[in-house]
Amino acid sequence: MEHNNIKILIVDDEPAIISMLQMVLRKEGFDRIYTAANCSEALSEMEKRRADIVLLDVMLPDGTGFEICPQLRALGSPHILFLTAKASDLDVLTGFAMGGDDYITKPFNPLEIAARIKARMRRGAWGASSGAGQPEARPQRVWEYGRFAIDETAGELRVLGQPVPCPAQVFQLLLYFCKHPGVVFSKSQLYEAVWGIDGMGEDNTVMVHIRRIRERIEENPSDPRHLVTVRGLGYKLVKENMA
Repeated sequence: MEHNNIKILIVDDEPAIISMLQMVLRKEGFDRIYTAANCSEALSEMEKRRADIVLLDVMLPDGTGFEICPQLRALGSPHILFLTAKASDLDVLTGFAMGGDDYITKPFNPLEIAARIKARMRRGAWGASSGAGQPEARPQRVWEYGRFAIDETAGELRVLGQPVPCPAQVFQLLLYFCKHPGVVFSKSQLYEAVWGIDGMGEDNTVMVHIRRIRERIEENPSDPRHLVTVRGLGYKLVKENMA
């Protein structure tokens, strides 16, 4: 997909940060960039633009990014990346719990933002709302594991036969496990494979998404039978245990 088909919404009340991101993203080939300085503007812009990705500050003049994250997602299922100076584990966990897909703490290198967007583009993560036309037909890809099934083509997770809402990054991580049943992956390997960039220091991100998968596919998320922890090594999807 061409860069100029991707719509990016930057939500931040610091003009210097917006200007810096706009400058770097444009140099990297992204032209459809929109901005908002508060929660109200963010929701209005999202409703009009249906952005593919939202760079969302947490502390805003009229509320928080955590509060509006679910509303933004409901307006178009964007990839939501929190940009914030709030770096505690609780803040990171809150961001993911509210529906965020990724989390970067300030100060940050804007080139990293561009790299993360490009990584998702390489995996074909966007396109439905970008105005790029109808995607080419692809063979249907469905992985069935007894209790749940994941349909790559439809972007749908079904548990006990019923569709279950699944944020994009959670879906991509589960899909990766489904494509590699029985293989143990470390947190850094998972981050690099699914998020598309070096995973050093991103343990919280992976752990939260593992938990979000278990909450959807496991009968008892606290005692997982399907997506299990291999102590000292990482995680794996145990196909033979699925009934």
